[in-house]
Amino acid sequence: MNIKLLIIGFVWPEPKSSAAGSRMLQLIEQFQNQGYEITFVSAAKTSDNTFDLSEIGVTTKNILLNDSSFDEFVSQLKPNIVLFDRFMTEEQYGWRVAERCSNALRILDTEDFHGLRKAREMALKENVEVSVEHLQNDITKREIASIYRCDLSLIISEAEIEILITQFKIDKRLFYYLPFLLGPISKAEVEQLPSFEDRQHFITIGNFLHAPNYDAVLYLKQFIWPLIRQQLPNAEMHIYGAYESQKISQLNNTKEGFLIKGFAEDVNGVMQNAKVCLVPLRFGAGLKGKLVDAMQNGTPCIMSNIAAEGMFGALQPNGFVEDIPENFANKAVELYMNSKIWKQKKDLGFKVLKKHFIKTDFEDDFSNMIKELANNLIEHRQNNFIGSLLQHQTLQSVKYMSKWIEEKNR
Repeated sequence: MNIKLLIIGFVWPEPKSSAAGSRMLQLIEQFQNQGYEITFVSAAKTSDNTFDLSEIGVTTKNILLNDSSFDEFVSQLKPNIVLFDRFMTEEQYGWRVAERCSNALRILDTEDFHGLRKAREMALKENVEVSVEHLQNDITKREIASIYRCDLSLIISEAEIEILITQFKIDKRLFYYLPFLLGPISKAEVEQLPSFEDRQHFITIGNFLHAPNYDAVLYLKQFIWPLIRQQLPNAEMHIYGAYESQKISQLNNTKEGFLIKGFAEDVNGVMQNAKVCLVPLRFGAGLKGKLVDAMQNGTPCIMSNIAAEGMFGALQPNGFVEDIPENFANKAVELYMNSKIWKQKKDLGFKVLKKHFIKTDFEDDFSNMIKELANNLIEHRQNNFIGSLLQHQTLQSVKYMSKWIEEKNR
């Protein structure tokens, strides 16, 4: 009998547009290696950048929000595991899965801790340090409720697991650390990358719809790039990202060398041409895919502490970590001009990738965790009384709100 996995996507995967899209394909590969038959569904619209999941043997289906047609679909599918892509998806469909497939293992892929990102955004706007009050925002409450309702939550950053355990006292048995899952990079591949002398200019990259990325581009233009440009008048700042809007386009300034390049069809190509990657994120959460892209292509980085969080463990970063604009700019210039330091930082990046993100290091343990959890699901749920309580409350509230919306839409 085939083991069935149902993934309910918040959006359809776009690996060329966002780290979340890449992450989803990595998860799919992990489950395929365990022999699962995978169905991916979403109520979102597709785009030109949507990955064709049928190419990798995944069945797809469009579903509706607040519609009982999902109940019939999931009852017929009878999945062994249901994976919710972000807490918003679990809110919409979790109670339906619990009603129709009560024995299915429910897994939440958080992508990142949305409540933490929101807390940092609030604190930034208020120009204060993040407080407990910021952390206990409405997004956090919704997300943690979703974590409790699920049997297991996949957390991409060890730093976030620490916050969830220490600040919110959540049982660590509800979490599983699963970062970016990457293939190994051979010595020959590293040696073929462009050298220090063959590269030029600075780069940053990120989906412009993502608020932390847009803020970072503005911050870069207003406070950091002018300081770099004073010391390197011929250098250019190349900004890549999907979903470029007019407010992004109008930041383009050829005279200042601040160039909005838009969507990067080949992330590896543009990253390999650049000498230094700048990542001045001021709020956010999770792991930063742009740092992984940079390390894979031998491009050292200057990054903020927010950007570096959870990436390097006890190892040194593939560049410098700075938050003050003057220090950030000075380190960027130093890294851009000094070939010895540049090569050292490039090599550190490959050490980080090998130590923390090789997919085969996680495959067996993750597979065993899923099997053990599935075999002891009743006991696991009995030990998660808060989850049972929230599931009960959800069935009494969200369920009937959804049914009311469905009737209203008829």
